[in-house]
Amino acid sequence: VQLVESGGALVQPGGSLRLSCAASGFTFSSLSMSWYRQAPGKERELVATVTSAGGRIDYADSVKGRFTISRDNAKNTVYLQMNRLKPEDTAVYYCNSRFVRFSWGRGTQVTVSS
Repeated sequence: VQLVESGGALVQPGGSLRLSCAASGFTFSSLSMSWYRQAPGKERELVATVTSAGGRIDYADSVKGRFTISRDNAKNTVYLQMNRLKPEDTAVYYCNSRFVRFSWGRGTQVTVSS
């Protein structure tokens, strides 16, 4: 199994980023997928989840209305569109299956700062 996150960057408050996660080694289209994040000195937290066919999506309250999770099962890729970014969104972002926990990838760093 491989999970490869990309798209992180340094961005100013109010800016936008789109993260991608390319998955391989398992039947991607059969599993709910999630984005998680871990800020310095804090535990990893669940950010957003999309079910296998995209029929249900859930968000943490802290990102609701600003972030959008989506997936492309033909490309084995899950995305996270992040708008109106805040300094408190600064973290390393990871993707993983929601209920079948695979080994974590390296993540992608998102830094929101002026």
